[in-house]
Amino acid sequence: MKIIDVKTFVVGNPWKNWVFVKLFTDEGITGVGEATGGLQTKPNEAAVHELKPLILGKDPRNIGDVWDSMYKALFLNHSPGVSGIEQACWDILGKSLGVPVWQLLGGKMRPRIRAYANGWYRGPREPKFFAEAALQIVEMGYTALKFDPFGNAYRFMDRDDERLSIAIVKSVREAVGESVDLIIEAHDRLSVSTAIRVGQALAEFNPMWFETPVMSTDIEGTIAVAKQIPIPVASGERFTALEQFAALHGSKVVSIAQPEVLKIGGISRMMKAAAIAEAHEAFIAPHNAQSPLCTVVNTHIGAAVSNVLIQECFDDTNGDWSKNIMTGTVHVKDGFIEVPDAPGFGVELNEEEMVKYPYGERNFLRLFEAGWEKRRS
Repeated sequence: MKIIDVKTFVVGNPWKNWVFVKLFTDEGITGVGEATGGLQTKPNEAAVHELKPLILGKDPRNIGDVWDSMYKALFLNHSPGVSGIEQACWDILGKSLGVPVWQLLGGKMRPRIRAYANGWYRGPREPKFFAEAALQIVEMGYTALKFDPFGNAYRFMDRDDERLSIAIVKSVREAVGESVDLIIEAHDRLSVSTAIRVGQALAEFNPMWFETPVMSTDIEGTIAVAKQIPIPVASGERFTALEQFAALHGSKVVSIAQPEVLKIGGISRMMKAAAIAEAHEAFIAPHNAQSPLCTVVNTHIGAAVSNVLIQECFDDTNGDWSKNIMTGTVHVKDGFIEVPDAPGFGVELNEEEMVKYPYGERNFLRLFEAGWEKRRS
């Protein structure tokens, strides 16, 4: 079997353009993957096409060889383009053998994975709005939800803004009760000193974790925060190298890692990141702020690793149209994602529907602009 062509498709989700990859083989089997980047679209799509000459003629079932050729060609580097191609190779391998991808990764360790909702707070930065929106998510069956209450904070916050942030968390906790897990997202916003002060204030509301309180790649700063607050800290979505996870967990104070399959280099590297976490008695809670296809990819990974904690999911808070651009996606029921059994990923792109939602130059979530949480295009 040989790769004979690579195509990309951009779908204009209002707050993030999605980039999809489709590999074609000489035996008629195709595979799909995702190469979305949060704050850039065209460079990621172009990266896929620039990699095309490297992979044409290769057997997509030899995933390690395909990945290694791209990694070395990029001078020991990778990109969402590499990850998208690698995912599509896994899809082809699964289809060629008639088994789901999780079977190739070691088999199913669990029939379902707990999920938490994100993307549900699209409105004013007011405690009452957040509380009401959170209740709607709980009514959908979710038992955990994540949100960023910090507005457009960057490193420091004035006292009024800090009080508002804490009031938002308090209002959500009072609305949903103690049985629902709250995950507080900081989007790399805060300085170490600010994060410590805020983290100590958040302890009253018993969050599941405080996410990326400081710049994610500042591992030393992340560890400093984790040592001085009484709630768990999670990080890792920006990591592009496995040694970063080793450094994070080596501290023994950060036990929740958030590898992003598009950042770390694909499924193979995600499995290695999970193994590094396991070696340090830590869990993974994969970052997943992409399309429903990426949710499926993470579900296959989560089905096969021993130390998955919970899976991020935007699928129920995306527009209804997103359910029409592909088939074979997974669904959250009673707070859990059921692991699918179809060969490969089981997902097929609906190209006729996708063209109805073209690239949008304003489809980007600018997290340091006032009002970003309204997610207006």
